[in-house]
Amino acid sequence: EVTQAQWEAIMNSQPWEESDQKFWGDRKPVINVSWNDAVEFCQKLSTKTGKTFKLPSEAQWEYACRAVTSHQLPVTKYYFGDDESQLGDYAWYDQNSDNQTHPVGEKTPNNFGLYDMMGNVLEWCEDYYHENYNDALNNSNSLLNNPSEYRVLRGGSWFSYSVSCRSANRAGSDGRLYVIGFRVFSPFRGS
Repeated sequence: EVTQAQWEAIMNSQPWEESDQKFWGDRKPVINVSWNDAVEFCQKLSTKTGKTFKLPSEAQWEYACRAVTSHQLPVTKYYFGDDESQLGDYAWYDQNSDNQTHPVGEKTPNNFGLYDMMGNVLEWCEDYYHENYNDALNNSNSLLNNPSEYRVLRGGSWFSYSVSCRSANRAGSDGRLYVIGFRVFSPFRGS
């Protein structure tokens, strides 16, 4: 997840200051950012580094969350399995968050070494929200046709019930909230 320090270094602003101070901290995820804000961050980061960064497609996000490379493995509720009692080891959610975000990277990462794929903050994806995303399941393309104004959010947040932290859980929004942040994706370029 993009941290407040990373956001400030690229954007020179502090959108989280509109929230309670318990949400502030350099290592805490940026919050109160719209989908457009997240896209602008990716563009500025790309310009600054000379590399391409963007929001992940919904399919890319789920692939990164599940961290499973074989289609023969069973699909589970969470990237660590189906045992909900273990969720606190991997995610900040309503049962352990103390009603606030936490510094990124404090919980157990998934098999790809990615932290906070579940809980802490919901994460923007590139796609527009659709009832389902069956057309995107077999590739990394985003669903960019616009059936609604909402964009996809994945991952659950510090405020979410355990069921909302499932790897397949999805939501849509068109606003800024103190439960919404994002992570960036850099498309692989083979040689």
